[in-house]
Amino acid sequence: MREDQASTYRNIKTAGVNLNRVRTKISSHTRVDINDLLSRVRDDEKKRKKENLVFFSLIASVIAVTGIIASL
Repeated sequence: MREDQASTYRNIKTAGVNLNRVRTKISSHTRVDINDLLSRVRDDEKKRKKENLVFFSLIASVIAVTGIIASL
């Protein structure tokens, strides 16, 4: 198994895919499209990365403003 496949597999295991949607797909089609699951995992990762970036940017700006105010 290649490294990117292994990391994708780990992400699928730990991503917390909405099982209700998966069960619905299983019951209606009896098969789950792995590409659909992988795209959901990738979308969740992008969303999480964006949230982390916004959070850390906010923290950095608060620290910068505090430093500027303290230097006056």
